[in-house]
Amino acid sequence: MRQFFRMLLLALVLMTVALISALTAMQLAIHGREVAIPKLVGLSPSDAERAGAAAGLQVVIERQFYSPDIPEGKIMTQMPAPGTKVRRGWSVRVAQSLGRQRVAIPDVTGGSERVAELNVLRRGLSLGSVAHINLNAPQDQVMSQSPPANASGVSAPKISLLVSDGPEPLHYVMPNLTGQPLGSAMLALQDAGIKVGKVSVLPPPPSAPSLPGESQTVSVAPSVVSEPSAASMIMTQTPAPGQKIAAGSTVNFEVR
Repeated sequence: MRQFFRMLLLALVLMTVALISALTAMQLAIHGREVAIPKLVGLSPSDAERAGAAAGLQVVIERQFYSPDIPEGKIMTQMPAPGTKVRRGWSVRVAQSLGRQRVAIPDVTGGSERVAELNVLRRGLSLGSVAHINLNAPQDQVMSQSPPANASGVSAPKISLLVSDGPEPLHYVMPNLTGQPLGSAMLALQDAGIKVGKVSVLPPPPSAPSLPGESQTVSVAPSVVSEPSAASMIMTQTPAPGQKIAAGSTVNFEVR
């Protein structure tokens, strides 16, 4: 019986050793066929194929993209990433650079800001900054652009615009019109291109009370003027005298 158990134990040991040896051999066989993917970004397609073949891999160019950083014709991306362990014969997918995207810069000067914006966006470009300035040109007209039309060597730019706000309006110093007739003041303002706005009629001043001992006289209160006339006297004005106003501004009066 003791001899039997001894033989059984020996058989179990041999089976365990055989199983461990088989697992070790299988693991060595699997890992023996694994390789690390080399870095292909920045290489030409032929150099990338040679580097892949040296590692037992296939290099497949799937797509092409514009890139401002990777020169034209070079590999710009790869999948899987460099250093990844894969089996021999694995395919590495790469994308090739088409270089910087060259575009034609349109001439958007002479038209309105909106037309220029639509023209820029229609060509797949972006609108940059838009500056407005008073110029002796029609309002909302695009006077200049950057980059200029037909500029060379430009890659997907933003086009900035300079737009006219029209000629700068004339400015005047507001004169003192208080105490003058409304009619003459309105004529002077109209000649300067200044509008007359609201004209309000002030109530008449209250009469002074009589002193003690003086004879009381009955006076008839003057009638209240409901509508201003050309002869109405200007009592107050807005803007005040001395303020700077532009042509086309509005001046309001209070008259009696």
